[in-house]
Amino acid sequence: MEADEFAAVLAAVRDLVRKDVVPREEEIEDRDEIPDEIRRKSAEMGLFGWALPQEYGGLGLSMSEDVRLAFELGYTTPAFRSLFGTNNGIAGQVIVRYGTEQQREHWLPRLAAGAAVASFALTEAEAGSDPSGMTTTAIRDGDSYVITGTKRFITNAPIADLFVVFARTDPQARGTHGISALLVEAGTPGVSVGPRDKKMGQAGAWTAEVFFDGARVPAANLVGGKEEEGFHAAMASLARGRLHIAAICVGLAERAVEEMVSYAANARQGGHPIGDFQLVQALLAESKAEAYAGRALVLDAAAKYDSREDTKIGPSCAKLFCSEMVGRVTDRAVQVHGGMGYIHGVTAERLYRDARLFRIYEGTSEVQKLVIGRALLKGAR
Repeated sequence: MEADEFAAVLAAVRDLVRKDVVPREEEIEDRDEIPDEIRRKSAEMGLFGWALPQEYGGLGLSMSEDVRLAFELGYTTPAFRSLFGTNNGIAGQVIVRYGTEQQREHWLPRLAAGAAVASFALTEAEAGSDPSGMTTTAIRDGDSYVITGTKRFITNAPIADLFVVFARTDPQARGTHGISALLVEAGTPGVSVGPRDKKMGQAGAWTAEVFFDGARVPAANLVGGKEEEGFHAAMASLARGRLHIAAICVGLAERAVEEMVSYAANARQGGHPIGDFQLVQALLAESKAEAYAGRALVLDAAAKYDSREDTKIGPSCAKLFCSEMVGRVTDRAVQVHGGMGYIHGVTAERLYRDARLFRIYEGTSEVQKLVIGRALLKGAR
C-alpha cells in the first residue's frame, strides 16, 4: 500500500477508535458485546481484512503496517480488535498461506468483507501453547473426515461462521506429528458451541468451548489438501499473531500512560497535584520508557519479519516483552490512581484486568522463553 493511502487508513482507524469506540467502552464492558453499528463501520473500513491479500478483497497490509495499525487498535478495549482479529490473523492466515486456491477463493473475500467471522480452534484442555497433547481426531471416511473432540477458549466461537480446526488425522501419531487443519462451517451437524466464558477482563470478546461429536466434513475441506501440515500452519500463523498482539499491548500501555498522567496532573493531595511528587513522577517515567521500548521493539521485529530475516525470535521477543510490559504499566496506572484505581468504572481498573490475558494467549510468556532459547541454541549449534 502506498504511504499516503496507509496514512489515510491509519487516520480513519484512529478517528473510529477515539470517537466511536472509546466513548462506549463502559457500555461494551457492561453489556459484554460490541455494538452492531461499530461492527458495521469496522467492516465498511476494511478492518475485517486488513492483513488479507488485496486480490481477495483485503487491504494486504505488510507486517510493518499491521503493527502500526495495531498500535491504534490497542488504545481501546481489546474486545474491539478481537472482533476481527482472527479473520486477519491466526485463522485467516492459515487459509492465505496453506489453503488451496478453491479454499482461498471461497472464504477470503467473505472474511475480508466481514460477511463471515472465523475462529481458530486449536486449544484444548491438555493442549494450549504446546499443541502436542491434542486429542481431537479427524478420521478419513471415504470422501469425508469425521471430527471428534473438544476445543477450549475459542475466540469468537459464539458468532463464528467458520472454524479452522486442528485435529489428528493420524490418531496413532504423538507430539506434533499427525496434526492437520480442516475448515468446518458453523451449523455442521455434530458441531456445537458452549456458553460464553465469564472472564476476568476483555468483556465483549467472546470465547467458548466448541464440541465436535462425529462432525462430518468433505475431504475438500482439508487445508491445502494435505494431511499433517496443521502443526506448521498453526505455528506460522501464531508467529505473525504474536507480533500483532505485542503491538496491541503497546497501544494499551500508551493508553494507560495517558490515563495516569492525566490523573496525576489533576488529582490533588495536601493542596498539590500528586504529579508534583517525585515518586509519582517515577511511576510515570518508568511506564513511558517501557512503552517507548515496546514500540521500538515491535517496529524493528516487524521490519525483519517483512524482510524474512527473522520470523521466529523477533515475534516471540516482542510478545514476551510487550505482554509483560503492559502488565507492569497498567499496574502502575492503578497505583497512581490510588484507591480510585480499584473502583469499577475507572479506566485504569479495566485496563489492568484487560492486560492480564496478554501474557497467556497466543503462547504464554513461558513458552515464548522456550521458543527464544531453543532458537538461539539451534543457531549456535
